[in-house]
Amino acid sequence: MPIKATETSFLATSPLVAWGEFVELTGIREDRIRELMELGWLQPGGHTHEAPLFRQIDVYKTRKVDRLCEDFELPSLAGAIIVDLLERIEDLENRLRELTR
Repeated sequence: MPIKATETSFLATSPLVAWGEFVELTGIREDRIRELMELGWLQPGGHTHEAPLFRQIDVYKTRKVDRLCEDFELPSLAGAIIVDLLERIEDLENRLRELTR
């Protein structure tokens, strides 16, 4: 039976990514991802009965951490701190830009 246009709303793309897809999209070793989770820096946006689910934005952030750690030979904790600080700076710059308009 074909799906009608009115029945497709439940088929919308999920904002969450399953573990296997997350590992594939980030291209990062599973042990680094688990380490970031143990540090509390990477927190799943939900869980299935089998595995954690991650937000789409976590793909980008996790790749950024991994790139920093690999390029500068940093531990995961240092990379996570740097990414957090960069995000804070970007947020403050955006707020400042809004205030000066």
